[in-house]
Amino acid sequence: MNATKRQNSLLLALLFCLPIVAFVHLYVGQIELTFTDYLDSIFSFDSQNTKHLIVRELRLPRMAMGIMAGAGLSIAGLLMQTLFNNPLAGPYILGINSGSSLFVALTLMTGIPFFTSDFGMIANSLIGAFLFGTIILFFSTVVRMQISLLLIGLMLGSFTAAIVAMIQTASDAQDLKMFTLWALGSLQKVELSQLPLIIAVFAIGLFGALLAVKPLNILVLGETEARLLGVNIRRVRLFIILITALITGLITAFCGPIAFVGLAIPNLVRILFKSQNHRILILSSTIIGAIFILICDISIQFMEPYLIVPINALTSIVGAPFVILLVLKRLR
Repeated sequence: MNATKRQNSLLLALLFCLPIVAFVHLYVGQIELTFTDYLDSIFSFDSQNTKHLIVRELRLPRMAMGIMAGAGLSIAGLLMQTLFNNPLAGPYILGINSGSSLFVALTLMTGIPFFTSDFGMIANSLIGAFLFGTIILFFSTVVRMQISLLLIGLMLGSFTAAIVAMIQTASDAQDLKMFTLWALGSLQKVELSQLPLIIAVFAIGLFGALLAVKPLNILVLGETEARLLGVNIRRVRLFIILITALITGLITAFCGPIAFVGLAIPNLVRILFKSQNHRILILSSTIIGAIFILICDISIQFMEPYLIVPINALTSIVGAPFVILLVLKRLR
């Protein structure tokens, strides 16, 4: 079997697995639901029926958000790793999630009227993500070297972490608890009415990533070679950062920070597919990232009667050893 056939077969197998895992995810939970309950909740919704409410307000949004969170973070991680030519780069490396964390901290732990207005925590998180994304976009037009942009992102992250720490020391116990819970990540914050907007923004991000396939494939050769082949590095960098900010900001706003997905999944995809074709890498990262988050959330729901595990904690437990192995492999 040649490489292309092997890759296509693997991609088809993953496409087959995703709906199965999503189907299992829908049926996991404390309350048993039948297939009829799902059909009735969609086509014959009764607001007085508890099972219909569970399906529409809890399980369907949670499953949909899990798919988009896993897929989006994996795509963003892949874009960052290609942009910086570094397999240890992740979607949060430019400090975009730090902007969300800062604005959420201000929302929950200060009495500033703007941040406690009707915009809510999600709106403030999005504002923070896009503000910091804009800052990074500005710096991307000024600096020439990718490593300089990377360092700026890391410094922005450290700067905002220090401010958040100062806010935490001055906040009361209840506000601090709320912020900590947000920082642990969750797929349960999304409402059904919010899904159309989330899906639309996610689709724009995915489409944008696919539009960048050709320059991404050339960037693998290195920045100097890409310039010689006629790639406008500054424009491509700007576009990739914009897509990453859009996807990362969206997911962080609605789910909180979710670690290691964007770092581990793109590397796993490269190992499985043995390819530098970003059309294959983007599609497979989308599917594997979605499957990974859904499996993590299924595991969380199985553990709920005994132990409550945040999604951010579980992805870190699974992802951190993989990244350590990857680092050790590179050092050999």
